[in-house]
Amino acid sequence: MKKRLVAMLGMVFMFAFIAAGCGNSSSSNSSSSNGDKKEKASVSGSITAVGSTAMQQLVEEAASQYMGENAGTTINVQGGGSGTGLSKVVEGAVDIGNSDLFAEEKGVDASKIVDHKVAVVGMGPVVNKEVGVKDIKKQQLIDIFTGKITNWKEVGGKDEKIVIINRAEGSGTRAVFEKLALDGATPVKAQEQDSSGTVQKIVSQTPGAISYLAFSYFNDTIQPLKVDGVDPTNANVETNDWKIWAYEHMYTNGEPKGLTKEFLDYMLSDSIQSSLVPDLGYIAMTGMKVDRDAKGNVTNK
Repeated sequence: MKKRLVAMLGMVFMFAFIAAGCGNSSSSNSSSSNGDKKEKASVSGSITAVGSTAMQQLVEEAASQYMGENAGTTINVQGGGSGTGLSKVVEGAVDIGNSDLFAEEKGVDASKIVDHKVAVVGMGPVVNKEVGVKDIKKQQLIDIFTGKITNWKEVGGKDEKIVIINRAEGSGTRAVFEKLALDGATPVKAQEQDSSGTVQKIVSQTPGAISYLAFSYFNDTIQPLKVDGVDPTNANVETNDWKIWAYEHMYTNGEPKGLTKEFLDYMLSDSIQSSLVPDLGYIAMTGMKVDRDAKGNVTNK
């Protein structure tokens, strides 16, 4: 009897030991699993991106999507122009400086910051829909912005005074337009606006108005102009048949880390490049058939 009791107690202790071992194994796996999850989790925190209004819409939408997918992150996006974006990131005042221009084109020491090209944007002249002009020669465009042509009837439109709306100094859109559309000519003094959205609205509401915008701001309230018979389309930008375009740069002060790096990786992810970028009127980096360097040299890929 005593032997049977001892044997039974031995079995009870054995099962208890095995159960405890299994429990420890489960706990260990759970801990390992939680550790993996922590390693894969998105970083939290807050960053600020400032600069180009031509790319502001793209960065804002991407930031909104990213924050929706990654709780605990805040990405502040502000305009102010490419010049502001570049100066602020060089100062270390912001995490990302958005620019339509290479840093070198604004006289910024590019060795102090890191360039991240995230898209391409086409730009072109736009007019009030009532001026009666849809196609213009490049020299006529230059003559309009330099004040040599002052009435739309001189280029086949209605008898109406031309009203020029310029972008403010420091605007990347303005710098790109002056360099590539006006061959470096300096426009006459005229009304200046900081925001692409404001320019779009003013041109749509002002008789005789002309300005220039990124394709992403083209809509049916304004009339984009052909130049020398070439349509301002993304397809023509991709081949450089339409020559007024720029890279959308997101500059960082040194190599990006933490949330800044994650967001820049997200900007180049397939979900942004293949959907949001074209949906908003920009061109994915992989869509370009040519490259352009900071000096303006264009080469085929």
